Amino acid sequence: MSHAKNKVDWCLKKAERELKEFGKHRGLVKTEPDLNKAKEHISKAEHYLKATDYLKKGKFSDISASTVFYSMYHSLLAITVKFGYESRNQECTLALVHSLISEGKVDIEKELLNKVASLNIEKTNEKTSVDIREQYQYGTSLSIKDDLYEELFELAKELISKAKVIIEE
Repeated sequence: MSHAKNKVDWCLKKAERELKEFGKHRGLVKTEPDLNKAKEHISKAEHYLKATDYLKKGKFSDISASTVFYSMYHSLLAITVKFGYESRNQECTLALVHSLISEGKVDIEKELLNKVASLNIEKTNEKTSVDIREQYQYGTSLSIKDDLYEELFELAKELISKAKVIIEE
């Protein structure tokens, strides 16, 4: 069984246990597919991308590291909802999308997904959007270099575009 599939199974069990104990979860729950909710996640992703551009123009590019990440994350949530899952955990969302790619249900390059976040942190030297978000959210730098900003912005646009195609299939 792949690392992603193992993680998905762990996330499903985690959510089940938490729902029994606390009535809410921080994992992954199987639900009915919901295209309307998927479209709402796409709208939220586009909203965050507009905010990213707005912050950059206003000289708050450090804050845009978070908004561009959440733009990408909502694109991934749109995909999970389309396939009938509710995720309340970034690692679980990522593992599920990796698993859907491996099963041939989702047409996204794993390399693209690894730019957002990697399941194998120790195996990559490249910074992911998660790493960059954390660096600018928790660090003291007040701006992102223009080339890095552009790379993240284009990555988010590409992911939104691919998610739109996937939820319409």
